[in-house]
Amino acid sequence: MLSYLILVLLLLILAGFALGHRKALAVGATSDVRMHSLAGYHGWYVAALVGIPSFVLVLLWLLFQGPVVDWLLIGSLPKEGVDGLDKGQLDLLISQIKSVAAGNIFGDPDAVVLEAADRYNRWNTIADWALFVLAVAVALAGIALAQQRISARFRARNTVELVMSGLMIACSLIAILTTFGIVASLLYESLRFFDKVSVAEFLTGLNWEPQIPIREGQVTAGGAFGAIPVFAGTLLIALIAMVVATPIGLFAAVYLTEYASSKFRSVIKPLLEILAGIPTVVYGFFAVLTVAPAIRNIGQAMGFEIAPNSAFAAGAVMGIMLIPFISSLSDDAIASVPQSMRDGSYALGATKGETITKVLLPSALPGIMGGVLLAASRAIGETMIVVMAAGIIASLTFNPFEPVTTVTVQIMTLLTGDTEFDNPKTLAAFALGLVLFLSTLVLNIIALRIVQKYREQYE
Repeated sequence: MLSYLILVLLLLILAGFALGHRKALAVGATSDVRMHSLAGYHGWYVAALVGIPSFVLVLLWLLFQGPVVDWLLIGSLPKEGVDGLDKGQLDLLISQIKSVAAGNIFGDPDAVVLEAADRYNRWNTIADWALFVLAVAVALAGIALAQQRISARFRARNTVELVMSGLMIACSLIAILTTFGIVASLLYESLRFFDKVSVAEFLTGLNWEPQIPIREGQVTAGGAFGAIPVFAGTLLIALIAMVVATPIGLFAAVYLTEYASSKFRSVIKPLLEILAGIPTVVYGFFAVLTVAPAIRNIGQAMGFEIAPNSAFAAGAVMGIMLIPFISSLSDDAIASVPQSMRDGSYALGATKGETITKVLLPSALPGIMGGVLLAASRAIGETMIVVMAAGIIASLTFNPFEPVTTVTVQIMTLLTGDTEFDNPKTLAAFALGLVLFLSTLVLNIIALRIVQKYREQYE
């Protein structure tokens, strides 16, 4: 139903634009007063008056339809079947009713559940049809109202520009509020975790074994939440990846900008950037099937054992994946340095190498730092390559040939399967995410300070 409603609203928006444009042309042809705005602005005014209110109505309706229907569903259940149930049991009952309503019937549900599922479907159908009728009515009312306002003196252009400014401000606010919402949710759930586990144990503990019971009867370990091994594994793999990606990416950018011919550059640079479009799961397969066995065979040939899953294999393959991020942004930054700075360096007797190291690279440092920072953020946040090539076991080691894990892998592991968000096991994922967020923020601040320092020096 929703897809049909959106299609109808889009057709009404197009119809409103066409009607507004046509009426504006007709008014301009018959009026003695010159039209204030072009006919296109009148068409966009009608389209805005049709689309914005109707889509806002749809969004608000969809936001509140679920909670309202759930509230009605709970109120319609027999009191003898609801009294005495806690929140978790009530949520389980509602989930069972919704599952039956969707046609997913397991076992033999009782008559109360079947009747409630029938009511749930009926109320949702009524709500969907009410939304369809009301949204179409609002759109038609918008067409009628906008058509009446079209005249030679109507400032349609000003109104359309005001509407567009409002939309851009709304989009900016959505982005800002989304960021605040993410931070608030991380902080709230992390505080719940730290109510159960001390901050000192989390930040200084050397043992990470979060496998504790999350339901009655489950047999697991006692649980330990010392996150030092997880953070150490994250830094180790990210460091290996950056050691691989930074010099290769930077040297590739210097060569393509300063040494390669334009024909060679036009072929190689797009091929290099293809690496950024390869799915990370493909890199993971490459790491576990090719790189890790090769590293292990080389180690055996040299007389020492290397684990099948290792930080070096994951970090090396991740570094290959990050090369385009550094090379592309560094290439653009070096190419944007004015030719006059090169000419001035050559005029003072500097060689090409001295010009690159003492003039071009310092001048392009803001762009290079941006590429390195982007690559570092991607390395810290990568999951699939680490899962496939480095493993999921947290071990405190700085040996690159041993298996380690990272923060993102542990977050994925903790939130997979049974996820009751009142247990330290699942809440630990939010604490890890909060620390990762703060670490990335500090990294960004340091990079911005470096960029500002060199911008003041070279601009």
